[in-house]
Amino acid sequence: MGKRIFVTGMGIISALGKNLPETFDALSHLRSGIGPIRLLDTIHKDKIPVAEVPFTNEELAVLSGLKNTDNLTRSTLLAIKAVKEAADSARISDFSGTGFISANTVGGMDKSEQFYYDYLKLKKPNPYCETHDCADSTEKVADYFGISEFISTVSTACSSASNAVLMGARLIQSGMLRRVIAGGTECLTKFHLNGFTSLKILDSEPCKPFDKNRAGINLGEGAAYIVMESEEIADDGGREFFFELSGWGNACEAFHQTASSPEGDGAYLAMKKTLEMSGLKDSDIDYINAHGTGTDNNDLSEGRAIERLFAPHIPLVSSTKPFTGHTTSAAGTVEAIITMLGMKYNMVFPNLNFKEQMPELNFKPVCQIITDIKIQHALSNSFGFGGNNTSLIFSKI
Repeated sequence: MGKRIFVTGMGIISALGKNLPETFDALSHLRSGIGPIRLLDTIHKDKIPVAEVPFTNEELAVLSGLKNTDNLTRSTLLAIKAVKEAADSARISDFSGTGFISANTVGGMDKSEQFYYDYLKLKKPNPYCETHDCADSTEKVADYFGISEFISTVSTACSSASNAVLMGARLIQSGMLRRVIAGGTECLTKFHLNGFTSLKILDSEPCKPFDKNRAGINLGEGAAYIVMESEEIADDGGREFFFELSGWGNACEAFHQTASSPEGDGAYLAMKKTLEMSGLKDSDIDYINAHGTGTDNNDLSEGRAIERLFAPHIPLVSSTKPFTGHTTSAAGTVEAIITMLGMKYNMVFPNLNFKEQMPELNFKPVCQIITDIKIQHALSNSFGFGGNNTSLIFSKI
């Protein structure tokens, strides 16, 4: 594989909590963040459950020590909070030589959605239009922390955050950077919610991935980032988090704009590439945090891909989206961090709401929390629209 890459810090904010301890507490007590819409002003209130971060923009600013939210989108505010925690946990005091790769798709839609209404009132452009682009949050977060060595935005739908990690790992392995903060941020917007509604893939109840009667997605919001360092500078030094990113792989099957191939060709290739790169055998994987959206298409496609690669000995599998909702562009690192929290505390978090096994698959997900179990190597899947599929393997040191 070449140069080893270590995860030395992480930060997260989601419907489960505003930091790592609150996230772990919710997971370990099986508290889901999915519930009624409280903050987003939408006609879908009381109809469609989501996983909202339970803070207004003003409250997010206070949490991050910001004086105001002027010209800052919700995605930016979420990212600042998560990046700060990741940097603090990695004990970063100097950001020189650090790269920042952030995933985002919704961008500043929460602000630009206000444009039409403000224009009708004020008859002049809304200044927030400048924040519409998904790269705006990346630039503002980098400015806030003084990161200038390398800055990039990844937008590949639901695989975005995992691809940000993949890109950062390649930069470290090539010697271009020695440290990268990578992850994703996404807020809920009316456009976001309406778009998924038009696809008819939102569940009106809490989602149930890999269940025979699954009915779709619950959208979520949040931000999650990890700090990756090259083996030259990575020193556990008593840091709380220390894992190895031991493999990564991406495959774009381009089967359909919004659907995966029935046999899971792209998912299979992504997982296979990741295993091959890591040098591990399929039997070395102890746990898979599945993409597991709860849609008919994804769960069948991903399930078949898992069986193709791992049968007859399927690792433990669960989707943690019933906890956090589908955080779309942030999902890759939200779920990677949840995976590593489980590894750290010797736990596997269950696939909530599961009741009946899919008849097309020969395995079912973990239904109860598992404790006192050693997970040495775990695979985290993120599969996006357009067939952009990415898998990551994290190993316990």
